Amino acid sequence: MQLDEKWSFVDKKEKHCDPDDEADWSRGDQWDHVAFDPDSRLVLEVVVGKRLETTAELLLEGLKGRLGGRPPELVTSDGYAAYEEALLGLFGREVAPPRTGKPGRPAGPRVEPPPGMCYGRVVKHKRKGRVGRVEAEVVFGALPEGRAVSTSYLERQNATDRHRNARKGRKTYRFSKDWQTHEAMTTFTMYSYNFCWAVRTLRVKGAAGPWQQRTPAMAAGLADHVWSLEEWLTLPAVQR
Repeated sequence: MQLDEKWSFVDKKEKHCDPDDEADWSRGDQWDHVAFDPDSRLVLEVVVGKRLETTAELLLEGLKGRLGGRPPELVTSDGYAAYEEALLGLFGREVAPPRTGKPGRPAGPRVEPPPGMCYGRVVKHKRKGRVGRVEAEVVFGALPEGRAVSTSYLERQNATDRHRNARKGRKTYRFSKDWQTHEAMTTFTMYSYNFCWAVRTLRVKGAAGPWQQRTPAMAAGLADHVWSLEEWLTLPAVQR
């Protein structure tokens, strides 16, 4: 899976917010924290909020529930440091080092990543506001064969979401005026994308020859056709 944060703002820019004014806590910069499956292009989880460690933890808690508690094989993100601690806290296990028999206080328990899980991140070095150098590093675990540390698929989805949700445009007058509406529209566009947006690179050759368009939900085995918005909005849902 790939993790990333997408910037937007509510009501006014962060520099105009007063940290001592409780009304401004839900205004200013708001980030879409997104967990994304690059194989099916499926949005797995999204949490809207300030770019804080607690928001990253909420994202991964929701993701863990969707995965049934199973640790993912590979997680990649940008250089945001909050993800490493959150991943270890949710998927890691506490291990007590064996006694060495040497004098001194024995080492206390430590948290280790689960076997078979790898976490890597893409660190972008900027110069004068522009990306000058990009480095990929493995933070823990062994990189699976044939895989790379990258967030490119999620970054491409960020562009798609900005196109689908006008209030996410970087330079626009169409910004959100209310946080609850902002969050609602974020979840609406993100999750309707899964079922209603045919991704060109997911299409496959049909049995009769023509290309068959597929949505991320179809690629993930959650749907058998491209849903209309009306179908997606009116079909009763069951939370599992």
